[in-house]
Amino acid sequence: MRYETLAEDLTKQGLDVEAIKAQLRHQHIETPSWGYGNSGTRFKVFPWPGAARNIHEKLADAGYVHRLTGIAPSVAIHIPWDKTDDWEGLAQYAAEHGVKIGAVNPNLFQDEKYKLGSIAHPSPQVREEALAHMIECCQIMAKTGSGLLSLWFADGTNYAGQDDIRARKHRIEETLKETYKHLPDGARMLIEYKFFEPAFYHTDLADWGMAYATALKVGERAQVLVDTGHHAQGTNIAHIVAFLLDEGRLGGFHFNARKYADDDLIVGTINPFELFEIYHELVGAGERASQVAYMIDQSHNIEPKLEAMLLSVLNCQTAYAKALIVNRAQLREQQLNGDVLGAYRTLQAAYETDVRPLLAQVRREMGVPEDPIAAYRADDYARRVAEERGSAAASSSGFPG
Repeated sequence: MRYETLAEDLTKQGLDVEAIKAQLRHQHIETPSWGYGNSGTRFKVFPWPGAARNIHEKLADAGYVHRLTGIAPSVAIHIPWDKTDDWEGLAQYAAEHGVKIGAVNPNLFQDEKYKLGSIAHPSPQVREEALAHMIECCQIMAKTGSGLLSLWFADGTNYAGQDDIRARKHRIEETLKETYKHLPDGARMLIEYKFFEPAFYHTDLADWGMAYATALKVGERAQVLVDTGHHAQGTNIAHIVAFLLDEGRLGGFHFNARKYADDDLIVGTINPFELFEIYHELVGAGERASQVAYMIDQSHNIEPKLEAMLLSVLNCQTAYAKALIVNRAQLREQQLNGDVLGAYRTLQAAYETDVRPLLAQVRREMGVPEDPIAAYRADDYARRVAEERGSAAASSSGFPG
């Protein structure tokens, strides 16, 4: 379908095509520094030729992805993986590559001392060290201009009776309240959850309700981070999104996908309709969704790093475009009239619409390639960095949950 034909069809439905294009131009997907380096499973790290070896190379790669897509202007960093002695200089380096520093992610799961937990650990000394690390990250936020502290904890237990579950809950609340005091002005704390792994008996922050209850106790700028791969099979993530949006506590996303029990796959590759449902709720919430942070969190183990990141960003863009063309006036009428299948078919019609001509037109108007992946494959950037960097193993082998 040509763009002109699609635009005419959308206009006949009463949709404002220019407004839709404007919203697509302002979409913002944050890519993660750790997605540009070598990473792996618990069994093996597979080196990729040209994978970024340090934060400067990660920012350069992120800048390249942003130049191809036009909608990935910020980069989440992970501490200490991305630590530097000159944070102001790093922020300037990022700006030179067309991006900025986004969410700051403390590492509270890799050190030996965190074997029994970090902020829920029974030892006050370990909890103090975890708190000090989060305060350090708040200071990094102030130096880099970041507005987000993104928190994921591996805390939990493996056996019944291993620790006092209620006591652990209180430790978490107390430590996060103290951390909250150190947030830069206007910055937000995003609290992530995961229903299991690496703790197999109980996880301290196992679901969105626990994260939400904790955020309520911590402060107004504490919100929930929804990782799309951190749920039990069959969980209705769109429902969670709608609820948190209505409560004003949806802080952001870590976008990814999983077939079974983890979140290592590219967003939209396993369950594209679910991703569309999520964006449908976000679009429908209007201004309530204006402060939501959209971040990628994936472990690209066997995929080419840059192409995997491009596909991740573009899948989010496609889902957003389809959500924007839902005929909401028609949908509301069908909902009010109890037209169950009519309402579903309205959603289905938007989802099944080929939005590629619309996205190509938006990219033309933005001055980026109409097909970013084709442009990447025709370019020599990946070859050049592979020659420059080689295939050395990266300093980190995981990602933040």
